[in-house]
Order: sequence, then C-alpha cells, then structure tokens
Amino acid sequence: MKNKIAGTLYGMAIGDAMGMPSELWSRKKVQQFFRGITDFLDGPSENEVAYQYKRGQFTDDTAQALIILDSLIANHFNVLPTDIATRLLAWAKKEQAFEKNILGPTSKAALLSFKEGKNIESITNQSGTNGSAMRIPPVGCLFLPDEKSELIQYVAHITKVTHSSDITIAGACMIAHAVSCAMIYKDFDEILQSVYSIEQEALALGADTINPSLVARTKLGIEFAKRYKDQDESFLEAIYQIIGCGVTISESVPAALAIAYYAKDVKHCSLLCANLGGDTDTIGAMACAICGAYQGYTALDSSWVELINEANDVNLMEYVDALAKQRGGVM
Repeated sequence: MKNKIAGTLYGMAIGDAMGMPSELWSRKKVQQFFRGITDFLDGPSENEVAYQYKRGQFTDDTAQALIILDSLIANHFNVLPTDIATRLLAWAKKEQAFEKNILGPTSKAALLSFKEGKNIESITNQSGTNGSAMRIPPVGCLFLPDEKSELIQYVAHITKVTHSSDITIAGACMIAHAVSCAMIYKDFDEILQSVYSIEQEALALGADTINPSLVARTKLGIEFAKRYKDQDESFLEAIYQIIGCGVTISESVPAALAIAYYAKDVKHCSLLCANLGGDTDTIGAMACAICGAYQGYTALDSSWVELINEANDVNLMEYVDALAKQRGGVM
C-alpha cells in the first residue's frame, strides 16, 4: 500500500503546487494572464495570495494536512482536537498566515477564537468553506473501503477543530473516503458509488445548515465529465459555470470529485485544476490526491516528484511510512 499512500501525498502536493499561481482568480483572469498553465510556476506578484510562493511549493492545503498527520502520529493516531488546534496555531504564527491572508475565513476565525480561549462552536457550526476537506486526503489512507462508519467518525472528530457543520463534515468524509476507495478499486464508478453512500451518515454528525446536496452536485459534475469526454475546455467551463469552484465546500468538493473522475491521472488532473479558475490549489489538492491514490506513486512523473521534494522542506516519505504502518488499525 505504500505505493498508493505515496501517490496520495505526492498527488496532493502536486495539485496544490500546480494550482497555486492561479489561486482565487476568475477563470477569465487565469486565461488572460497565463494563456494556459502547462507547468509549475512561481506565484505571480499580481496574485495577493500566491505571490509569496515559488515554483513547486505547496500551499496551506498540504501544509495543514501534514500538521494534522504530525498530531496523529505524535498521539498514536488518537485524535486530540486541542493538540491539532495548537499545532495549527503554531504553524500559522511561523508562516505569518494571519498577516499574509493564507488561512481560509473559517479556519482563521476559529483559530483566533481558540487562541483567545473563546467558545468556537458559533463559528464552526455555521461553517460552509472547504478547509475541512482540503487537508483531509491523507487521512483516507488509514481506512479500508468497507470501514465507512469508522472513517466518518474519525474524520468528523478531526474536522470539528475548525469546521463542525453538517456539510463540511460530509465534504471532508467524501474526499477521505474517495482516497480510501481509490487505493483499492479499479473502477472509478465503483469509487463514486461508495462515496455517495456516506453522505447522509456524515451529515448527521454536524450542525444543521442550509446547503445543497454534495452528492447531487457531484452527480451533475460526472454528467459533464461524460458529456465532454476528451473536451477539456468545454468540461472545465461547465464545472466553473454550473458546479462552481469557489471556497465553499458545496462547490469545491463536487468539482474536485468530477475532475478526478474526468482525468484519472495526476498530471492531467493538476493542469485541469490549475486552469479552472477559482480555488485552484484546493481543488487541485483534493482531486489529485484521489488520482494519486488511484494511480500510485510509481505512475507519477519523476521530475515532478523531484521538484516537490526540492521546493518543500519536508520528507513526505516519512509520513508515507507512518500511514502505512497504521493503515487499517485506527479504530
């Protein structure tokens, strides 16, 4: 399983880093400025979020995923929300995440309230952004596809640090379960059917909010993937205009699942996400993690893997070893 776990982590980092330069720009602006992203790029000075990153560097999506793994590993894979929050705050301070506007709105507000000793549920219960799902893909590596309820409970416990609404828990569970299934199943339709089956159980663990069905929106995205097969621009236009690709989880999770289904390949998937517009790094991180779990590490472009290793001060293989050792034995 190390091949699939490494594929997940490197896939996530690749999608994140490839999507970084165009992060939070409209599709029109991405098209006009880049004229098509075909490789890793520095964050442009014109992008107030991405300007601080260099070619091949991943952003807060992957960084926060690794912080969660640090907490889990240090605590023998027991979820300790206070420890996760403390580590996220330490990272935010080190990276000047509050000052540089790196954090998403919900995570920022929740962590500031935690720092001040306030009750954070008034923030986390109303959350609708994708912070819960963007940093969860590696957790899916810990579970077998038939361990649905165990995964849902575990993921919900992690996400409640900053996101405790029904839809943010469900979205995170769907991404994590997609990774779990992609490691085993060879048929992407089988992966999605299993992902669809967990939405209601996951929703029940969060605070009630007014949001659309993640499954219904994902199914529409899959329809576009089939309708526009081998027509990248038409497919992306449909995802952007109809599914949406903003920071809300009701847009980004269905978009990521649909693009992963369409591409089934980390390289293709990362370029699609980078050129999509919107929350490109987050959608790229989620979608490419799923594709990486599906393909495995050995199928990735070795030069891209090398760039990720060179551009980021972290040894991802240490996390791969820890996840492989723990896989299937969390609950």
